[in-house]
Amino acid sequence: MATIGCVIAYPTFAGDAIAIGYNYDGVWTAVTYNRSSTPKGGAHYHDASKACEFALRDLRARASEDLVRTEIVGQSDRTGYVAVVRGTAPARDTAVTAVGRGKSQAEADSNALKVLSERDATTEEAIVYRYFSYGADSGRPSNSKHSIRRIATSATNKRRT
Repeated sequence: MATIGCVIAYPTFAGDAIAIGYNYDGVWTAVTYNRSSTPKGGAHYHDASKACEFALRDLRARASEDLVRTEIVGQSDRTGYVAVVRGTAPARDTAVTAVGRGKSQAEADSNALKVLSERDATTEEAIVYRYFSYGADSGRPSNSKHSIRRIATSATNKRRT
């Protein structure tokens, strides 16, 4: 049976959620996210609660058959940029995933890498996702476009998380 947990890390800035899946051995096997791609009132707007639901559904669809546990590692209901990063804490030989948020992509990246550093994950640092999400504080839909980028992909992590 999968376990679901929603955790808010640091100040919130977007209508989104990030989900991670683990296998029976506790190894991280998949990560995905769901975001609001239109401002509040738009066709593709939803709150963090709904984003959690969608991210977990997507994770189950994408993950391998050995998915046994899921976890929401970040969620928010405010507008802003998000970075999802991954690194290794060498002293513990464990993989660490962190989420950073900000008013710019550079700020979100910096905040995410700072969390990795605070958790002693100082090797094999990689930005996995960067994206922009609209939240409850967004206005009416506009014509502006924000891109989504998957920065790095990795094979199944061999270390326990």
